[in-house]
Amino acid sequence: MAPPLRTYGRIKSRSLKPRQARLMDELLPKLSLPATPFDPLELMPGASAAWLEAGFGAGEHLAAQAAAHPDTLFLGAEPFVNGLGACLAHIDDAGLANVRVHAGDVRSLMALLPDASVSRCYILFPDPWPKVRHKKRRLIQPDFIAEAARLMMPGSRLRFATDWADYADWTLERFGASTDFRWTAERADDWRAPWPDHVTTRYEAKRLGDCDPVWLEFERA
Repeated sequence: MAPPLRTYGRIKSRSLKPRQARLMDELLPKLSLPATPFDPLELMPGASAAWLEAGFGAGEHLAAQAAAHPDTLFLGAEPFVNGLGACLAHIDDAGLANVRVHAGDVRSLMALLPDASVSRCYILFPDPWPKVRHKKRRLIQPDFIAEAARLMMPGSRLRFATDWADYADWTLERFGASTDFRWTAERADDWRAPWPDHVTTRYEAKRLGDCDPVWLEFERA
């Protein structure tokens, strides 16, 4: 039997706002993803595709993308309770019907998805774990890349952003070692400038890292 999945980092900080607490009780059960293997497109009849966001933070990006693509089913994973509460408020404000969430580590969600079931994946400003002894906690690891390759359709794109230079190098090195993905950059602006449809979040705007944001996109072979 595999050891239990360990999620690092905070799970909760301050108390939830009253509205967020209510949405956690009332809305989250309606949007929660199954705890057993499932086909995402069966959750939303008529959906043209399923996109995944790993660690959606407060949910600004997830909600904005869902609003811009109403025919796409968005799957989001976030273990941080306060982030879940904030995301539910965004979903409720916009009246979104094409978002489903997993209150936990994205890796446990990915394990439930069938092969070639996701056509885009976002990993935006994940915890950098900058100390050398903590780098093993980073989300981008060979086993994660292999699992992403399993569930992503050929030709689909995985988008990664970070404002930590070492994490950008780390990610390029590990994706470069995989035969399942190809880095799409052809010129410097391809990693220096955000994608045209990117939605800036409050966390991103804080610029807590040690460099300007780096935008990496990889295509599933």
